[in-house]
Amino acid sequence: MKTYIAKSLLQVIPVLLIVSLIVFILVRVTGDPVALMLPETATAEDRAVLTQALGLDQPLYTQYIKFIGSALQGDFGTSFRYGESALPLVMERLPASFELAVAAMIFAFIIAVPLGVISAVKRNTFTDLIISSLSVVGKAMPNFWMGIMLILLFSVMLGMLPVSGRGGLDHLILPAFTLGVGLSAQMTRLIRSSMLDILNQDYIRTARSKGILEIIVIGKHAFRNGLIPVVTIMSLQFTSLIGGTLITETVFAWPGLGQLLVVAVNTHDMAIVQAAVFVIAFIVVVSNILTDVVYRLLDPRIKYN
Repeated sequence: MKTYIAKSLLQVIPVLLIVSLIVFILVRVTGDPVALMLPETATAEDRAVLTQALGLDQPLYTQYIKFIGSALQGDFGTSFRYGESALPLVMERLPASFELAVAAMIFAFIIAVPLGVISAVKRNTFTDLIISSLSVVGKAMPNFWMGIMLILLFSVMLGMLPVSGRGGLDHLILPAFTLGVGLSAQMTRLIRSSMLDILNQDYIRTARSKGILEIIVIGKHAFRNGLIPVVTIMSLQFTSLIGGTLITETVFAWPGLGQLLVVAVNTHDMAIVQAAVFVIAFIVVVSNILTDVVYRLLDPRIKYN
């Protein structure tokens, strides 16, 4: 496993290089940064001075090499909106997004595991039909609609929870629930499918034939192996939650990375966009490596060749 982890860490380098090239190209095709940074009353001389200061008068390959050199030092440029270095601004917002993503994952896991297991054990019954129907409905509801409805019910009508912002646990409940509903619906269906496949395996029938209690057969033998695809989807969804909570963070004014990205894109603050994309890409790569490690812990039979 140590060799595999070492090789995986080395793969981070080419992945980030590809990401850097994509970001470098996208930033330059989305518009002239000089025109975005200067007011409309700026003169041609002002434009020329800023173009030279930013190094935009140099060949593209020279600009890219300098961009990589600066990125390796954690310098993705200065945000013209905030007047600060972009990377510290992104890292400052990252804990809020982590908090929201972890809370949504915990909520989804607590809801999806029992529902998925019950649905598999009670397959083709009325209980299975109800759980499957709720999963479809939960997956179909858009996040922005769910968030607005929750605000209207629990904040406006009942006055139980705050409308927006980040603070105590009460501020976290509504946005975490909004993110977690769709994820729990997806995980419920995945757990059901995985458990149905495992419950038909020979070793499960053998365990039952030995007179082992059904709760032990389900909990110890079937559920642990059924967690492997769940770990996969949780890993993928967690990384997508970190970078993709744009709508939820905007609806609830949650001061995370998603809200920062929305503002940066709307104001063409490309330094923020560059730093955020790099941070998200790094999180995705590391998360995938950790997922493979968890696979090995759940099932020692898995080998890394």
